[in-house]
Amino acid sequence: MLTTEKKCPNDGSNELSDEWSGLVIVLDPKNSQVAVTLAIKVPGRYALKVS
Repeated sequence: MLTTEKKCPNDGSNELSDEWSGLVIVLDPKNSQVAVTLAIKVPGRYALKVS
C-alpha cells in the first residue's frame, strides 16, 4: 500500500517508509483495547512493524 503523502497525517513526521509488515485499522480508539495498548488516539490505518 503506497502513499503519496509527504508527511504523517497523525504526527507530522516526514520520515515515512514503504517497508512495513502488519496492519491494524482503528475505527474507534476510545473503545478499542488494541488502540489503548498501542496508544492510538486517532482513527486510521497503522503499520505494526516498520523496517
